[in-house]
Amino acid sequence: MNRPVLHNYFRSSTSYRVRIALTMKGIDYDYDAFHLRRGEQRSERFLSLNPQGLVPALTWSDGHVYTQSLSIIEFLDELVPEPPLLPKDPVERQRVRSLSQIVAVDIHPINNLRVLAYLKDHFSADETAQAEWFRHWVAEAFNALEQRLSGEAETGRYCHGDTVTMADLCLAAQLTNNKRFGVDMQPYPTIRRIGAALDEVEAFRRAAPINQPDNE
Repeated sequence: MNRPVLHNYFRSSTSYRVRIALTMKGIDYDYDAFHLRRGEQRSERFLSLNPQGLVPALTWSDGHVYTQSLSIIEFLDELVPEPPLLPKDPVERQRVRSLSQIVAVDIHPINNLRVLAYLKDHFSADETAQAEWFRHWVAEAFNALEQRLSGEAETGRYCHGDTVTMADLCLAAQLTNNKRFGVDMQPYPTIRRIGAALDEVEAFRRAAPINQPDNE
């Protein structure tokens, strides 16, 4: 049986989420890098894996290819139950999915590389304008996320209780992107506290962009 292969890019937040999940589950995998800024995700080789041309794609040991980071994480959680990334209780599981999607559905899709490139190419948005766009949409979502995390009793050391969940994977990856775009984190003390706690988790450090073979 072949080892799984993660087709990804070191700085991609969606890739970072899946790397954390694989690491936490203790799943050994091969690393296949596609440089997004060089357009390698539009190559024939990558499009044969994922016709959307989006990273990550995970080739599993049985040869099946899985895409979409949250779907991959839930697949891994079902396949390798320990440590769990989603609670067993349906109400708690819904909360974790909801927190995850604030980042993965409301922030990421309108702030990813292809959207910023479109703003540049079609609306003459320079790097300053792109960064302002990025920060605006982060603030729109983070204001609500901070309110929920600071006000809901289910929040613990991490987004949901005192064990890492899928919501933390999404948050950590977004916080890494926020640093690149100069997002002011002062208005978000609870998010900052959780982010600092996640920085201490070994799986997050190992999966971080700076520690990947294609880091530059």
